[in-house]
Amino acid sequence: MINSSSPPVAALPLLVAVVGPTAVGKTATAIALAQAFDTAIVSADARQFYREMSVGTAAPTAAELAAAQHHFIHSHSIQQSYSVGQYEQEALACLAQLFVDKPVVVLVGGSGLYVKALCEGLDNLPPIPPEIRVQLQQRLEAEGLESLVAELAQRDPHSYNQIDRHNPQRVLRALEVCIGTGKPFSSFHHHQPKPRPFRVLYIGLDLPREQLYGRIDTRVEVMVAQGLEAEARRLYPYRMHNALQTVGYQEWYGYFEGIYDREEALRLLKRNSRRYAKRQLTWFRRIREIQWFSPEQQAAILAYVQTHI
Repeated sequence: MINSSSPPVAALPLLVAVVGPTAVGKTATAIALAQAFDTAIVSADARQFYREMSVGTAAPTAAELAAAQHHFIHSHSIQQSYSVGQYEQEALACLAQLFVDKPVVVLVGGSGLYVKALCEGLDNLPPIPPEIRVQLQQRLEAEGLESLVAELAQRDPHSYNQIDRHNPQRVLRALEVCIGTGKPFSSFHHHQPKPRPFRVLYIGLDLPREQLYGRIDTRVEVMVAQGLEAEARRLYPYRMHNALQTVGYQEWYGYFEGIYDREEALRLLKRNSRRYAKRQLTWFRRIREIQWFSPEQQAAILAYVQTHI
């Protein structure tokens, strides 16, 4: 039965979600869309939230920030505890304000979980005793990530195959639910999107692998020239914070600790950035609603969005 009090789908405002791997050109495309439709950009990049992490996250430049209104760029500090659930609530509130006078808003980012949180909502997970997370964090520091990943493979093979196994916080979250409930983390994933007061149009950006990897290598070199090493060194005391357990920063830690040399740190930066791009594409390829484009196809992207307004 149709609820006569609900607005027609076409009457709902439109959130254009620009997604894809790192270095593919999402920021430029988002700005072009924002300018074309006289609207604002909401970031779904889980690291660009943090004002102390500018170089290593390839945050929008001052010129890019001036070209379009941005939200959730340098909005928080790494010293704040900030979860994807908090982002979901804050971003929904931000959209509610923007949609008052903007029928279209642009969402941009490569953090799949944050895109999902805003567009579909998160699965409801049971509360877990905090001491379990403390114990797992202690194990992470004492034994390393590999030990926890191996345990996750035993307890929940499905999650082991699905999550980013290089992200300590994702591994910790999955394990703490397994241990705290006695059930696989994946058993709580029902994939039932929550109702949203807006429509979502997904735009995916991709390039041939060699071209994408070349852009990633170039971006890393530019970051290093812009002072990434110094930024990572300033943030080294906070390395156990969730925000710093990420590509672009964690590769420097072994160099700072004398485990390997600077050349090896740079090699790991490029390698891990390429691997991260591959994981991003794996995540987004599962979203059937995404329409894929090359970043050079801006005219086609604008026309595609126009047909959905």
